[in-house]
Amino acid sequence: MRKRETIETFGRMKVNLFKILLVSVIGLVSATVSANAVIEIDITRGNVQPLPIAVTPLSGSGAQMTTAGSVMEIGKQISQVVTADLERSGLFNAIDPRAFINSDNATAAPQFANWRAVGAQALVTGATILREDGQLRVEFRLWDVLAGSQMAGLALTGSPQSWRRVAHKISDAIYKRLTGEEGYFDTRIVYISESGPYLNRIKRLAIMDQDGYNHQFMTDGSFMVLNPRFSPTSQEITYLSYYNDTPRVYLFNINTGKSEMLGEFRGMTFAPRFSPDGKNVIMSKAEHGNTDIFVMELATRRIKQLTTNSAIDTSPSYSPFGRYITFTSDRGGSPQLYVMDADGGNIKRITFGQGLYSTPVWSPRGDLIAFTKQTGGKFYIGVIRPDGSGERILTESYFEEGPTWSPNGRVIMYYRKYPYDNKGGGGETQLWSIDLTGYNERQVLTPLDGSDPAWSPLLDRR
Repeated sequence: MRKRETIETFGRMKVNLFKILLVSVIGLVSATVSANAVIEIDITRGNVQPLPIAVTPLSGSGAQMTTAGSVMEIGKQISQVVTADLERSGLFNAIDPRAFINSDNATAAPQFANWRAVGAQALVTGATILREDGQLRVEFRLWDVLAGSQMAGLALTGSPQSWRRVAHKISDAIYKRLTGEEGYFDTRIVYISESGPYLNRIKRLAIMDQDGYNHQFMTDGSFMVLNPRFSPTSQEITYLSYYNDTPRVYLFNINTGKSEMLGEFRGMTFAPRFSPDGKNVIMSKAEHGNTDIFVMELATRRIKQLTTNSAIDTSPSYSPFGRYITFTSDRGGSPQLYVMDADGGNIKRITFGQGLYSTPVWSPRGDLIAFTKQTGGKFYIGVIRPDGSGERILTESYFEEGPTWSPNGRVIMYYRKYPYDNKGGGGETQLWSIDLTGYNERQVLTPLDGSDPAWSPLLDRR
C-alpha cells in the first residue's frame, strides 16, 4: 500500500501528491500579501513585458552529502531549473546571478535596496536542508522587491532524487502567485519518437518531463504506435498500435509499465482519447467503408456509435466537463470543425473559412478549441471559440499538426516537419510550443525526431 502524502501551502490547501513528495508549511515568516503589492503580470495582453526576477541559489551546507549529490549542489540545481522554467514561459526575465550584490540569508528578510539596484522586481530565496532520516527539506520564499514584502512561501520534503520535481513545483507556485493562473511545469509529455528512413520509420512511445528531462522510451519500436493521449489521472495513456497490421487500442499504465488491450478492430481506428472523467475512450473507426465516431465505456468495454453520417468523421475531443465533443468532418464538402452534444446529438458546424481544418482539441479552460488548418500550401495552428467566433492563427510553417494544451490552457505544443532538400537531407520532425497569444515560440528538444505530443495534467491533480 502506498504511503499517503500531502501538500500544504500558506492557504492551507491540501491535495494528494504524486508518490514522492511530502510538503509542509514554512512557519517562519508570514506570507500575507500587502494590499499595495505592485508585482502583477497581465497575461491577457498580446505581448507581455517579461518581469525581472532574481532567483538566488538555494543555500545549503556543502559538507552534507545525499544519494543525489551534495546539499549545496542540489540547491544550485533547483534554482537553475526554476530559472529555466520561468524564462521558458516568456513571462519572466531572470537576472544574471553575476549581477547580484549579495545572496541573502534564506531565513531573514532580504536587503531589498540591493535587489532594486540590479533591477529585480521579484526575488526568490531558499534553502536545502538534509534531515537526519536522509530526506531533503527544500524551503523557498517569493518576495515583492518593490513593496518590500513576502508574497509566498513553501517547504517541500522528499527523497534527494526528487529534486527536479521539487523545482518544478516551486516554479508552479511562483507562476500562480504572479499571474493568477495555475502553472504547468510539474507535468509530463508523451509523444511519438521517430527514427530511420522516410519509407521505414521506427515509431516508439516516449515520455519526458515538460522541460525534456527524465526521458524514457516506453515501447521498443518493433511495432508502430500512434496517437498517445493521457488519462485525467496522468497515470494511464491510451494509444493506437498496429501489430501484424491489425489496429488495436491500448491502455498503458505508467506506474507498472504494462499495457492492456482495449479492443481489436476490423477497420482502421484513429485518435483514441479519454473522456474528462476517465470512464470512456472516444475514437473514430472505419466500418464498411465509412468512418464514424464511437465511444467505449472502459468498465464494460461496450461501444456506442455517436455519428452515422456517410462522410468521414474523425479526431473527436471532449469539452472539459464532458458535455460536448468537437470533431472533424467532411460532410460539408471539405474537412471542417463541428461541435455536438456528448450523446451525438445537436451537431453544428463552427468553421466556414478557407482551408481544411483538422485535429481539434478543446482547451482545459473550455473557452477555445485548438486546430490544424491547411491552406495556400502551408499548415497553421490556430484557436477558435466553440461557437465558431474569434478564429486566430498562432503559427505557420511548411507542415505542422497535432496541437495539445498545457493543463492551464496557456500554452500549445505541436509538431513541425521540415521539407527534404534536393540531396535527400532535411525532413526533421520536431516538437514546438507557443503561447496562446502567439508569442514565445520555442522548440522542445527530444533525443530523436518527435511527433504527436500530448500534455499531461498537473501531476498532483489525481
